[in-house]
Amino acid sequence: MRSLPLLFGWFAAASAAYNGSDPLLSKQILPAFKPPQVFRNTNLVRNVNLEKGYPRETINIVVENIADKPQDEYYVPFTSSVIARVGGFEVRDKKEPEKPAFEAEIVEFDPASQSSVEFYRIKLPQPLKPSEQQTLSISYSVLSVLEPLPAYIEQRDKQYVQYAFSAYAPSAYTTQKQKTKLKFPTADVTDYTTLPSPNADKTEDPTRQGTSFTYGPYEDIPAGVEEPVSVRYEFTKPLTHAKRLERDVEVSHWGGNVAVEERYWLTNRGAQLKNHFSRVQWQMTMYANPPTSALRELRMPLDAGSVDAYFTDDIGNVSTSRFRTTDRSSQLDIRPRYPVFGGWNYSFRVGWNGDLGRYLRKLATGDGFALKVPFLEGPKSAEGLEYERVEVRVVLPEGAKNVRFETTVPLIANETALHRTFMDTVGRTTLKLTAVNLNDEWRGRDLIVTYDYPYFEGFRKPLTITAAFVAVFAAWWALGLVDTSIGARQKVQA
Repeated sequence: MRSLPLLFGWFAAASAAYNGSDPLLSKQILPAFKPPQVFRNTNLVRNVNLEKGYPRETINIVVENIADKPQDEYYVPFTSSVIARVGGFEVRDKKEPEKPAFEAEIVEFDPASQSSVEFYRIKLPQPLKPSEQQTLSISYSVLSVLEPLPAYIEQRDKQYVQYAFSAYAPSAYTTQKQKTKLKFPTADVTDYTTLPSPNADKTEDPTRQGTSFTYGPYEDIPAGVEEPVSVRYEFTKPLTHAKRLERDVEVSHWGGNVAVEERYWLTNRGAQLKNHFSRVQWQMTMYANPPTSALRELRMPLDAGSVDAYFTDDIGNVSTSRFRTTDRSSQLDIRPRYPVFGGWNYSFRVGWNGDLGRYLRKLATGDGFALKVPFLEGPKSAEGLEYERVEVRVVLPEGAKNVRFETTVPLIANETALHRTFMDTVGRTTLKLTAVNLNDEWRGRDLIVTYDYPYFEGFRKPLTITAAFVAVFAAWWALGLVDTSIGARQKVQA
């Protein structure tokens, strides 16, 4: 044993829920309970992808109703420490993945119960009848769980990370047969836990084939049972973690423009430098371009037609950027002022403009408009990028009302408020959405915002500007009528 510790045509985007004011992802407090044993997992295959800086899990389960009544609530357990890092939890029908995702929410125990287990409750679209089966595909990622080992390395050393998990997939029900498959970025897996007992196939556990490991298969696993294991493998790439992302999308009907600005607070969770950083050594290795655990550049694919891109940080404008745009695509490549090694931080902002006509459509009836923008854009890289907290603000024109939104991104909060900018009167209607534990694989999800914008509201801004100029000239004219000369004042006294 070896181990180491709609709206219309082009708006037909898939969506799980329609939102007015309630968040998509909510928590409900339940008394301490054990999920009723009304289901049985007849077969379970768990795939864990470790090719990026965060584990991505997909669990395919054949679920059977063993109760004598139809059932429509299926529970997935996580420990309290793990569920706080689970992101992008999504459930679909494996046989019909094109259909909308199932409704899923976190339920937790009353704190007085002192339970260490919490659950995701999955609502099946149709109750499963007795003895019927359905294949579920559950996908999610777990953030900030890869630990560099060793924690300190030389500037040009390889980086190794360790991932600790359970060989048994988390389940609130008995599982007749299951196995866990791991996919590594390379074949350099230096340490891993070998389970002493043979699996159901009477073979070594785990079995190894190239860059893939398989734990199992296992048979007749009771509910809630765990088998702690760990793997240590090479990952000489940055573990890029965004502590916070603030994304503003400002809509201007009057100017026909969409202005986007994103503010990032990044950190590299990789191994820290054992000694001081050597700029000379860094420049010498740049020519060979070897793998490194430092973050040295970010590439941001943008929508076609994006213009006027900029890149600034806490000091000011950063010239180490390159912006390319064509009729079909745009891309902003940025390079931080310094390579971001493990434990280092870097905060910056980027922004660009776009043609409003590419994102906005007038509804067929009434004063309604529909805006379709990406919920998340940002960098895209082979090693991936995880977001601890994302705040998206959509700043609509002044006078917009009846704001509603639709997205498949799981949210924890949303609110509508007023935001005052230059030459505003009452303020611009602003929709603020908050999500946690996302990753760069959510870049393709759309945010659709519908709102009413009466025709005459379009004249608010030019009328405000006109009134401001009139007021300035009127004040100037009134001041010109006041005689402030000294001679005139003496003449009056005489």
